Amino acid sequence: MGEKLSVLLCEDDENLGMLLREYLNAKGYAAELYPDGEAGYKAFLMNKYDMCVLDVMMPKKDGFTLAQEIRQTNTDIPIVFLTAKTLKEDVLEGFKIGADDYLTKPFSMEELTFRIEAIMRRIHGKRVKESSVYKLGRFTFDTQKQQLTIDGIVKKLTTKESELLALLCAHANEILQRDFALKTIWIDDNYFNARSMDVYITKLRKHLKEDESLEIINIHGKGYKLIVPVSES
Repeated sequence: MGEKLSVLLCEDDENLGMLLREYLNAKGYAAELYPDGEAGYKAFLMNKYDMCVLDVMMPKKDGFTLAQEIRQTNTDIPIVFLTAKTLKEDVLEGFKIGADDYLTKPFSMEELTFRIEAIMRRIHGKRVKESSVYKLGRFTFDTQKQQLTIDGIVKKLTTKESELLALLCAHANEILQRDFALKTIWIDDNYFNARSMDVYITKLRKHLKEDESLEIINIHGKGYKLIVPVSES
């Protein structure tokens, strides 16, 4: 049996907490739920976790304080904050403490697991879900090495190019929602990040142009779609 990634989940909203725990467990994680920062910290000291998902606003001890305490004993464990506030200062505060990512409520469960997977790939090069190598027409795309290979020629992609292409691959031949992509990769779907994403889409089109069966099309008002030939699944 493969080793499950264990997630420490601290969320004081009981319904949301239980929903998140059930969803993560169904996705193959071992998630444990605690209702406040104090209980979460005790659990953290007693057990071994691979990842922490912490609500910012919690009774007894808020998420930021908990994260700082966790960081004192473990500088590497990935921390994702869940927050109802979209205040820039909050986000900055979280990143100062050493957050790996940030999700603003309401968010989709799919978005949370995508973030967790992206972080685990980044940190451990662990393959959490899906292959880390995609076959795109005549190209091979290795998400971990951030390499795109065609006819033996290897192109090294930047982290952002690689993250965006991985997201497109995960949704190949389906619409990749623009705001989902922005929030997943750029964290904030503001105007500047949206422009930045357009630039990266253009770069990816250039990278893929040697194979004419591949195309990234704009779906007006919705997002993008990576068209790949569906010969073999």
